[in-house]
Amino acid sequence: MIEIAPPYRVEPMRWADVSAVMAIERTAFTLPWSDYTYRHELLENRNSHYFVARYCNGRRSSPGRLTWLFGRSTRRGPVVAYGGFWLVVGEAHISTIASDQQWRGRGLGELMLLAMIERSIELGAEMVTLEVRVSNTVAQRLYRKYGFEQVGRRPRYYRDNDEDADLMTVEGIQSAAYRATLASLRAALEDRLRHSEARPPG
Repeated sequence: MIEIAPPYRVEPMRWADVSAVMAIERTAFTLPWSDYTYRHELLENRNSHYFVARYCNGRRSSPGRLTWLFGRSTRRGPVVAYGGFWLVVGEAHISTIASDQQWRGRGLGELMLLAMIERSIELGAEMVTLEVRVSNTVAQRLYRKYGFEQVGRRPRYYRDNDEDADLMTVEGIQSAAYRATLASLRAALEDRLRHSEARPPG
């Protein structure tokens, strides 16, 4: 049976995507990265893995599942979210994650988180870590949903207001139990994206 696939595709970030990423970056963060930083991450840092999510106009596909395209693609669409992680000695550290302001509330942050965790597993990581503002309870709930636990605190981590960061970690991501949990979360997210409003905002 042909189903409507969730109208998004995740693929590697390229230098050509950076202008669109920077437009999101400037609205998402009070201290945005520079395009020079992204140039370094994409072209020079061998440990980095960065991705974008594209809106793909709800094209039909079978079996109608989210697509992580970790190779090259000729099917383009607007960048609506992005994220990245560094992989060092079995640990994937999520360095950034954001979605376009006009597209928020549609599950795109979760989409990027899921994609990065699944890619980390494919690359052999045993754990995923990240920092989150102590005031960002929405993000913290999302991370706990995926098994992250607070393991520490980084005082005055954010330079814009000296806010502390919680260090959160999920371990054992290669285990059968965690993979089963991830599969269930993926199915739920696919259903949410498939049945949510698919038209662009505005």
